[in-house]
Amino acid sequence: MQNNPTDEVKRVHMWVKGRVQGVGFRAHVEYHALQIGVLGWVRNLGSDTVETVAEGTPEQIDQFIQMVKTGPRHSRVDEAKVEYEQPTGHLSGFTVKMSL
Repeated sequence: MQNNPTDEVKRVHMWVKGRVQGVGFRAHVEYHALQIGVLGWVRNLGSDTVETVAEGTPEQIDQFIQMVKTGPRHSRVDEAKVEYEQPTGHLSGFTVKMSL
């Protein structure tokens, strides 16, 4: 019997630029990632960029990408770079990492 394609795990690595700091962006991503059920992390990079990685089913990853691109109410996403990577399976939970 073949595996159902929805059982496969996808990994997405995203960078979003714009008004994404000082507006609760990381907390928004963490909260919704936990609701969606993806595993991963989010952190600030520089003064106008947030980086995030998530693993989950294709449906979860699609929801996650849309949520990150939308952001919280007071944010503004000017640019979103999305890259798909090989899942590592080493993620647990969803956390806010230290900023770089």
